[in-house]
Amino acid sequence: MRAGQDEPIRGARARRVGRRRALAAGLLAAAMALTACTSGGGDKPSSWQGGGDEGEKAPKAAATISEPAADAKDVPASTAITFTTKEAQETTVELKDAAGKAVDGTLAADGASWLPSSALEYGQTYTATVTATGDDGKPATATSTFTTMAKPAKQIRVTSFLGDNQVVGVGMPLIVKFGRAIPEDYRDDIQRRMTVTSKPAQEGIWHWVSPTEVRYRPKTFWKANSTVSYKVQAGGLPLGGGWYGRADLSVDVKIGPSFVMTVDNRTKRMTVTRDGKVVKTIPVSLGKKSTPSSSGTMVVIEKLRHTVFDTLEELGPEEGYRTEIDYAQRLTWGGEFIHAAPWSEGVQGRTNVSHGCVNVSMKEGNWLFANTRIGDPITVKGTERKLQNGNGWTDWNMSWDEYVKGSALPYEPPSDDTTPDAGTPSVEPTP
Repeated sequence: MRAGQDEPIRGARARRVGRRRALAAGLLAAAMALTACTSGGGDKPSSWQGGGDEGEKAPKAAATISEPAADAKDVPASTAITFTTKEAQETTVELKDAAGKAVDGTLAADGASWLPSSALEYGQTYTATVTATGDDGKPATATSTFTTMAKPAKQIRVTSFLGDNQVVGVGMPLIVKFGRAIPEDYRDDIQRRMTVTSKPAQEGIWHWVSPTEVRYRPKTFWKANSTVSYKVQAGGLPLGGGWYGRADLSVDVKIGPSFVMTVDNRTKRMTVTRDGKVVKTIPVSLGKKSTPSSSGTMVVIEKLRHTVFDTLEELGPEEGYRTEIDYAQRLTWGGEFIHAAPWSEGVQGRTNVSHGCVNVSMKEGNWLFANTRIGDPITVKGTERKLQNGNGWTDWNMSWDEYVKGSALPYEPPSDDTTPDAGTPSVEPTP
């Protein structure tokens, strides 16, 4: 029978074991003696004592991933990789799906997070790896494997007024709309995912005009012929009440030449500048005293080659009218337009007879219609009525200080050494 663990081993087997132990003890003593002889007798530790070669030290840098946590489930598809590093001279982030395919993304300016270029796939497993390298050149890594949530049933659509490759005027605000009201507590989250890139660079900010609409404008009018790209990374982003963004949105547009119109009620003239140079002066007739035009800075909202103005229901049979109109360019939701008015050509430049519109001749109306773009600005001065903010795209009717108050994030002016050249508008916005 086999001896138990606590039973003595007897007989020849015991003698053999005894001889083996004696031999092993002799070899160990010889090895220790040899080690002592070859150590040089100094303080330098041997590789056995140090557990490795001389100079093999732990990396100075360290990295830790805080979100998503390792093995996390039901992670939003909009997740960013949030991490901390210590004594890192260089930091890289890599995200791969279960098949090992790398996901594109961008490191945040503060170096504390990394955002995928688009929403992750629902119900998939990903592995994030953060590598921090210190001034010793040794990398330290942190990893986190997580699984995204299933596709949510409640999703909010995100849309843009502008489409790709559209050419617009220098006063055009970027307009983004949501299919459902965004609670105030979540607006900063979505605004952090809204980026604007312009060439040349121009300072600007987002401004919430309602719970379902946010707009962006630069500090001064867009620089002529610049390019603008904007992106809303809303896909999978929690937006309150169990609702999530449906998909990401990206748009590329171009700014056309600077075409700016200024109307002075005192002179009854419109001055038109292109790229800062006066190209035309046009006689106008503005709104009469009972229906004055609005003073303020507006932009062209839409252009209608031929339309019909019908105010019979609004103003009644005495004041109302139904008239065919050519070369109409909308300025306000309330019904103020630039348009051709052949019936007032005899008094244009001298007397105001319109119902609030900017009347011009057929010839000048045709010329304006052929040269303007959606987003071209017009400033009207000196009338009896002030433009009401919200009556049209009135983003330029607010001062910059007033406009930044509509941001869900604190405004941080660029530093002196990074301030972009936003250019100078041909006409200053009305405060």
